[in-house]
Formats: sequence, structure tokens, C-alpha cells
Amino acid sequence: MGEKTLTRMDLSEAVFREVGLSRNESAELVESVLTHMSDALVEGEQVKISSFGTFSVRDKAARVGRNPKTGEEVPIQPRRVLTFRPSHLMKERVAAGNKA
Repeated sequence: MGEKTLTRMDLSEAVFREVGLSRNESAELVESVLTHMSDALVEGEQVKISSFGTFSVRDKAARVGRNPKTGEEVPIQPRRVLTFRPSHLMKERVAAGNKA
């Protein structure tokens, strides 16, 4: 399996090639979109991208966990976690890529 990671730079380069904005404008556009998504998630909103998936924030309650090595009970603090649920189209596309 490939170890390539898609970065902000890769996204802005794709915008530069596909849309035709300058490299600086492309980088600013990508940064603006990511900032807007982050801000919405911080506010507790869902971010839904058609044909891609939905990002949302969940509140997890406090609970008691166990250290797997020692078996010792450890309290886990309540926290907010980011979740991603891919769309059916994305799931199908990823599955089709695995068969190739």
C-alpha cells in the first residue's frame, strides 16, 4: 500500500493546475476552505461535502478505562472528538480502488 500523504501543498497545487489561479491564490483558497471547515466544527456544526462525506464533533462522556498492560483502572476524561462518515459514493470508490 502506498505511503503517500495528501498535503495542503498538494491541494493548492491541484487548484493551481485545475482552476488556473496563481499559486498564492490557490494556497489562500485552500487555507480559507480548511479554516472555514475548522471554525464550523469548533462551533459544533456538521460539515457535509456532497459525494465525499460528513465531518462532525461528538461529545464523549467520562468513563473508566483499563491499562491493557497492567489491568489497572484509569479514569478517562470527557472530551470532544472529530468523526468522519464517508458518503456511499466515497465508500464505493475506495472499495473499487482496492480491487485494482
